[in-house]
Amino acid sequence: MELEFSGELWFWRGPAPWHFVTVTEDGGQELAVRAAGVSYGWGMIPVAARIGQTGWRTSLFPKDGRYLVPVKAAVRRAEGLAVGDEVTVRLVVDG
Repeated sequence: MELEFSGELWFWRGPAPWHFVTVTEDGGQELAVRAAGVSYGWGMIPVAARIGQTGWRTSLFPKDGRYLVPVKAAVRRAEGLAVGDEVTVRLVVDG
């Protein structure tokens, strides 16, 4: 399954701070259908992700009926991203 969407890069200041982009509601519904066959742990979904020219492997976090795409520092640096930037994310679900 492939999915492309746009969203805002945001920062979570929890005990393990991280940057995320939230998958759109429509995209989340598609992922939820696919999740049963590929998820692990707490409903995590392994994906290949891409923003701009930078790709990486990660797992989507389920949160409040949506999914969060973690965006690591190397990706933010390579693409010149900052909190609040609107980004287009491309996902390929593993499995």
